[in-house]
Amino acid sequence: MNRTLRIGTRGSALALAQTGHVADALRAAGADVEIVTIATPGDRSSAPIPEIGIGVFTSALRDALARGEIDAAVHSYKDLPTARDPRLALPSVPPREDPRDALVARDGLTLGELPAGSKVGTGSPRRAAQLAALGLGLEIVGLRGNVDTRIRKVTDGELDAVVLARAGISRLGRVAEITETLEPIQLLPAPAQGALAVECRVDDVDTEHLLRSTLDDSASRAAVTAERALLARLEAGCSAPVGALADVVEDLDDQGAAVLRLSLRGVMATEDGDLLRASATGDLTAAEELGRALAVELLDLSGLAAARSEGRS
Repeated sequence: MNRTLRIGTRGSALALAQTGHVADALRAAGADVEIVTIATPGDRSSAPIPEIGIGVFTSALRDALARGEIDAAVHSYKDLPTARDPRLALPSVPPREDPRDALVARDGLTLGELPAGSKVGTGSPRRAAQLAALGLGLEIVGLRGNVDTRIRKVTDGELDAVVLARAGISRLGRVAEITETLEPIQLLPAPAQGALAVECRVDDVDTEHLLRSTLDDSASRAAVTAERALLARLEAGCSAPVGALADVVEDLDDQGAAVLRLSLRGVMATEDGDLLRASATGDLTAAEELGRALAVELLDLSGLAAARSEGRS
């Protein structure tokens, strides 16, 4: 490929940092790369994400890519709608960052050390539902803004703590400000959290081959494929109270030989605020099927929970 590869990104510090990692990997492979910044509706609005809709951080990038203004687009994978865009291919899921959530709290406190009544900020219904279910007596406060804006609300004393994706804090070089990395048993992360998605036009075979051969990580792709399939089957958007995390684990086959398999955990909040949990293990090559099957199990549990609730009323 002799032409310069134009990579589209949002203009936030985090988006530019993520795209910088992608650009560096492509340059190391010998590609000429130009980073193109594109404003999105999500960047121009301060409204809560559930109000402004799915895809607010990705639609402008995807449209620019489809029009040929850029040759590739880098997204936080969890921001993408679950429905496929027929104009585009997704040849690359680079190696995933740590998918867990992280706490940044005053005085170096952990989640369990925060006094009852502490104000904890998050813009995520998923995090809010799981934090409330922990029964710590915290006051959950809605929050928008970039990583710097959110952390500043703690340092300025407006909030006692905020919960953010650890991957974003890490990519910005601010890990030292994390007071606790939250284990999935406390807060299960958003589907595809910590993963990037690099798209190109579906008919741009050369770019698709370059992105796949240079950047794609098969284990990361399998994990997020299962998580996103669960989300899609639940017919939930990226702001729905659904958490999912898949891990590649070592298992034994029927002959006792070691094999790699995919272990998937999911959580869904009901309208009553209850959390429904399920888990399953499957083959790496059947990630979508595993995600859909676990979603069906959660839906079944949801129906049972609803029936129990009606029986109590």
